[in-house]
Amino acid sequence: MKSKAGLWIDHHAAVIVELSETGDQIRHVKSHVEKQLRRSGEPSMGSFPAQEVPADDSRERGYQGDLARYYDEVISHLGAAEEILIFGPGEAKKELRKRFASNMHDTQVISVEAADKMTEPQIVAHVRQHFHHLAARRGIKFQKYQTLNPG
Repeated sequence: MKSKAGLWIDHHAAVIVELSETGDQIRHVKSHVEKQLRRSGEPSMGSFPAQEVPADDSRERGYQGDLARYYDEVISHLGAAEEILIFGPGEAKKELRKRFASNMHDTQVISVEAADKMTEPQIVAHVRQHFHHLAARRGIKFQKYQTLNPG
């Protein structure tokens, strides 16, 4: 049986839950992406000269480049997952799905769902429940997965 992965993602972090015959594996990926770039110096010291403040379009290009690297790192952690569930708040889940479409041809993204902030146990439970119901709809006997203790 090939692995199945569930992924909770926003622009700050991702939690990846991979279900396989050998057990569950949970990974965390931080984005290190900052939407508002900060200027150096103290605002109380007066205004900043124009050449010290990046133009809005260069800020946006930098932000989009950082997001692309973050999404590529998340994709690299999904490895050989046959089916993937992407869920989370905001636009990150849709942006990641587009990135999958352009980079991954063998992986089947089965669904993208909206979800609020969740704890790690809630994320794991959501992924297990999703694939349990999916297997039931397909008429496949669902195998209980064991959790591996990362150590």
